[in-house]
Amino acid sequence: MAAPKSAPAGARETRYYSSPDVVPEPWSPDRPGVVEGLQPVGRRMGAQGPDQGYALTIAERLAPRLHLQGQERRDDAIRGCLGIALRRASLYSRAPVVHDLTIAFTIWGFFDEQPPDDLIARRPQLFEGVGNVNHHYAEGRKIADLVPESTLRMTPDQAAAAYPARWRELTGA
Repeated sequence: MAAPKSAPAGARETRYYSSPDVVPEPWSPDRPGVVEGLQPVGRRMGAQGPDQGYALTIAERLAPRLHLQGQERRDDAIRGCLGIALRRASLYSRAPVVHDLTIAFTIWGFFDEQPPDDLIARRPQLFEGVGNVNHHYAEGRKIADLVPESTLRMTPDQAAAAYPARWRELTGA
């Protein structure tokens, strides 16, 4: 704390502290990244949901159950289905849960040891390289956008019952 000007300085000629001549403007809680009002809406803006990173943890726990065919990579399957799961979670305005990823992996036949041949032929066309998000974000987004909302509103049991007979309808592919 500064000493008042009237206080004697003592044996020293200079004071330890003196107040500045100019007082800065008061701080206000303005941040450039703060969104005022509702989230913006537009093409490719998506719908933000809480705690979306938790979907990666769930996906890693489900990964041992995945059945990959030929040259398919685990990262491509997870990243391709992750967008579907996050889209479903944000549809319900909540964080992702295991059912979101279960439905995504089910409709694309990753839980099936022997998926239909036409599904096996279609998956590499869409999923190849999607695991590299930095270079293939648009392709991953395309997979998520293909899935109709009616599929996203299904329960895991309903999706499992409809697969494999209706996989094209479920995936939108």
